[in-house]
Amino acid sequence: MRVGIFPASGGLGTSTYTNLLSQVPNNQVTLINRYPEKVPKKYVENGVTVRQASYESSAEELQAVFTGVDVLFLISFPSSVHLYRTKVQTKALDAAQKAGVKHIFYSSLAFASINAESAKAEVMAAHLDSEAHLKELARTNSGLSWTSIREGLYSESFPVYAGFQDFKNPPSTIRIPQEGNGFGVSWAKQDELGEASARLIASYAKSPSAFKYTNKIVTLSGPKSWTWAETVEVLSRATGKDINIQAVSLEEYKSLPQIKAYFGTEQINTLDTAWQAIRAGEAAGVTTSLGEILGRDAEPFEKTIEEFAK
Repeated sequence: MRVGIFPASGGLGTSTYTNLLSQVPNNQVTLINRYPEKVPKKYVENGVTVRQASYESSAEELQAVFTGVDVLFLISFPSSVHLYRTKVQTKALDAAQKAGVKHIFYSSLAFASINAESAKAEVMAAHLDSEAHLKELARTNSGLSWTSIREGLYSESFPVYAGFQDFKNPPSTIRIPQEGNGFGVSWAKQDELGEASARLIASYAKSPSAFKYTNKIVTLSGPKSWTWAETVEVLSRATGKDINIQAVSLEEYKSLPQIKAYFGTEQINTLDTAWQAIRAGEAAGVTTSLGEILGRDAEPFEKTIEEFAK
């Protein structure tokens, strides 16, 4: 059974395919991305097929590169712009169905209450649209099934929300639009999410009939939810620096130079709904699925941060 990953690049994509290649025959794997020449030669020499395409490719081009693939991991387009993201992902999903793909794994996001079909965060909207489209494709095409993997918010990404970019030089005060003891986030390590995604894909490829997540959502959260006070306490211990939280208005938060620089004019207004979702607890859900799929305890948030702060 041929497995494809698109796009096979970026942190999650690279983690997934490097883990997958240790679990399935390499000559049954197709890696599709904008720059296939960047796939390490050792994998190509071991039999991996590489193809060129991106989300900007035409529907016909995507159908062509998906042809021959039985199981496709479609990694979501990296943008929080709702309508454009939905448009390009729907195009890719339709192309996969027309190409004859039998099962689509979709990398969704755990920025909603567990198994919920609605969410406050605009960044989640395109994921919900794509999940709904997958369900409809499977309903109207008996040869297609799906699994949506709601990947937890990356432990490594918390500086994005906290308004700094350097683990080794964090500020003494973190200004966020949230009280420290309010709802937090169930942070998950990116590489473990990639490993778990690979294990799910390999499990389906080896025995589709025994796979328990067919036509289901699986949420891969971290092992616990961390309030922002706890999150900052972890950073303080890891860096040896006394760090405090200052709750500020959303407008003040969005006006911080580092926030404006990171998100830019197109995406900065998505922060309004993102923080609404965090304050409502929609990023705080916890499941045991990540550890169960890994076959070991998921790495605690504090260990991941200690490694980054070294």
